Amino acid sequence: MDPHSLKKLNALRRDRKAAILLTDLGDGRDRVIGEGDTVAGVLGEAVARAFRSGKSGVVEVDGRHFFLNVHLPAPRLVVIGAVHISQALAPMAKIAGFDLTIIDPRTAFASPERFPDVALHAEWPDEALARQPLDAYTALAALTHDPKIDDPALKAAFDAECFYIGALGSRKTHAKRVERLKDAGVAGQALERINAPIGLDIGAATPAEIAVAVLGSVIRALRTRGLDGGGLPS
Repeated sequence: MDPHSLKKLNALRRDRKAAILLTDLGDGRDRVIGEGDTVAGVLGEAVARAFRSGKSGVVEVDGRHFFLNVHLPAPRLVVIGAVHISQALAPMAKIAGFDLTIIDPRTAFASPERFPDVALHAEWPDEALARQPLDAYTALAALTHDPKIDDPALKAAFDAECFYIGALGSRKTHAKRVERLKDAGVAGQALERINAPIGLDIGAATPAEIAVAVLGSVIRALRTRGLDGGGLPS
C-alpha cells in the first residue's frame, strides 16, 4: 500500500469515518476514498453501493478491474431511556452487530440487574455524550417520554449528524417535541429527520415488538444512508 494511502486510511478510521481502499488490479496503484469524496461515473456508483452495503469486492469499469476494500466504523446505537423497550432491544442490537449504549439518569431504571452486559450510564445525556460523542455512524433512539432527558440528546444527535434519529411518542407528543426543539434553535429541516412515531410501521404493540420495529428502522437507515429519504445528509 502506498504510504500516503495508509496514512489517510488510518486517519479516517481513527476519526470513525468510512473509507474505501481502491486498488487498480491492473497496475497495483491504490488510493483512499472517504465517504463523501467525489468519484464520477460508473466507478462512483460502485463506490456508493460499497459504502452502503459495507461489502468489499471487485468491480469492472471500462474493461479495468478494481478491488474495493471497505472500512466502515462499527455502527453504534445509543438509547436514551432504560425502559422495557430497551431491555428487549439490547440483545437484538448485539445480534445485529451494533455497539449498544443506554443512558438514563434515573438510577431506579438504569441498573446492572436490569441491563446485564450492557454499556449503561446512569447519568444525564449531556454528561455521558460529552465523554463519548455521537457521530455519523451512530443511531440515537430517545425512549423516555421525558423532555428533560430526551431533548438534549436529540439536539446532540442533530449536531453530530447521526444516521438515524428516532423518538418514542404519539403524533401529538411529537408535535410538542418539535415546538420545544424549534424554541431551542433546531432548524426545521433537521427536525424532519426525526423518526416519530419511532420504528417501522408493523403494528407493534408490546415492548418487544416495538424493539423489533426500532431496530428494523435503524438497519434500514444504515443501509440507505446518502440516498433520498434516509441516512446521512448529502
